[in-house]
Amino acid sequence: MEINTTISATSLGKKLESFWKLSGEKILSIEDQYDESKGAPVFTEAGKYTTRGWTEWTQGFQYGSSILQFDATGDDQFLEIGRKNTVEKMASHVSHIGVHDHGFNNVSTYGNLLRLMLEGKIEGNKAEQQFYELALKISGAVQASRWTNYDQGGYIYSFNGPHSLFVDTVRTIRALEVSHLLGHSLQAEQDANHSLLHRAIQHALSTAKYSVFYGEGRDQYDDWGRTAHECIFNTNNGSYRCPNSQQGFSGFTTWTRGLSWAMLGFAEQLEFLETIDESERKGLGDMAEIKAVFLKAAKATCDFYIANSSLDGITYWDTGAPKMHELKDYQTKNADPFNEYEPVDSSASAIGAQGLLRLGKYLKEKNDPRGDMYFQAGLSVADTLLDDPYLSRNKGHQGLLLHTIYHYPNNWDYIPEGSKIPNGESCMWGDYHIREVMLLLQRMIDEKSYYTFFQGLTKK
Repeated sequence: MEINTTISATSLGKKLESFWKLSGEKILSIEDQYDESKGAPVFTEAGKYTTRGWTEWTQGFQYGSSILQFDATGDDQFLEIGRKNTVEKMASHVSHIGVHDHGFNNVSTYGNLLRLMLEGKIEGNKAEQQFYELALKISGAVQASRWTNYDQGGYIYSFNGPHSLFVDTVRTIRALEVSHLLGHSLQAEQDANHSLLHRAIQHALSTAKYSVFYGEGRDQYDDWGRTAHECIFNTNNGSYRCPNSQQGFSGFTTWTRGLSWAMLGFAEQLEFLETIDESERKGLGDMAEIKAVFLKAAKATCDFYIANSSLDGITYWDTGAPKMHELKDYQTKNADPFNEYEPVDSSASAIGAQGLLRLGKYLKEKNDPRGDMYFQAGLSVADTLLDDPYLSRNKGHQGLLLHTIYHYPNNWDYIPEGSKIPNGESCMWGDYHIREVMLLLQRMIDEKSYYTFFQGLTKK
């Protein structure tokens, strides 16, 4: 991708004004027209949100979007939508023992509400605050209970079962860390007490070791920063077996949304570790070594994104997809969502942009000269997403971010008439994450406190 070295967060101010206006219109359209008896909205078909049962991992993004909209604009109607629906409809996600998505559903809703309350942006009473805290405590422990030990560590296993480590989950372990900061832990058989902080860090270390490649010869396709969506373990003896993919083309290619989850997840973990005091580090091992592992993973994945995206910073759905060769040197030209061969996935770009920005800021604060490069790369991707053909300006289209992909191998994505590949549609995680990265930038422009998932929390 081509990195714009002159752009700044402030220079995006006018675009962000238009963005938040469109964003609010889309939220209200879904609130007014979507039939929730069908299940949580997942992605659009011909511009209208519909559902797709696999797991209910998107409802938190729906209501969390309203909370982010309030944070950015101060419009109370969006706070009411987010708060009311969180209280009335999100309880089942708190106790859901069958998914690894707690950091998506619950930190996006209960977590954002608690954060705003701690910041003093919303008024609330003690009982309301304790309600959010209890939900977050339970959510982190429930996710941590999905645990597989192996010969050198452990991981939170995916909904596929104890043998399965998903790269996505490195962004959802924040549920464990919020719960830890609220003073909670996981109580198991015979009252065994498990630290949620330790499990989160162990999981991230496992992800860095197995899900991210570093050009060190693990296999024929071991490139610096490549990721595998899924890693398979033998649960009989704890040994690692092979890479795999559920939503990408193969275990030996890079599904770019998984790549982006790793970019953002490791960047956030680096920020989070800066807040851990000495008393909490006992039993974790050498903190400098842990940070070095996370930094290596963050740099590698961000470098891979930059090297394998199109000129404008937008990525296709999988860098090894079988017809990518038909696009001929796609890195040297802007992405084409309307091509005949392979779809782009702008949701991966929205997630990845935030990872680039956070890693860039972290490194700049460490006086690392590469920090500016990553930060400007994040701004460049954000700038592209704030314009055509990615920002949905059609009032009849309920989505906000266009040209996203859900599950291309399963043929779940809507292909418009006259097209050979999916394009022109939105998804709930794409809409949430473009709001989240734009909120990060908006708060920088407004000179407000830096937005993190652990904002305002200290260990109780």
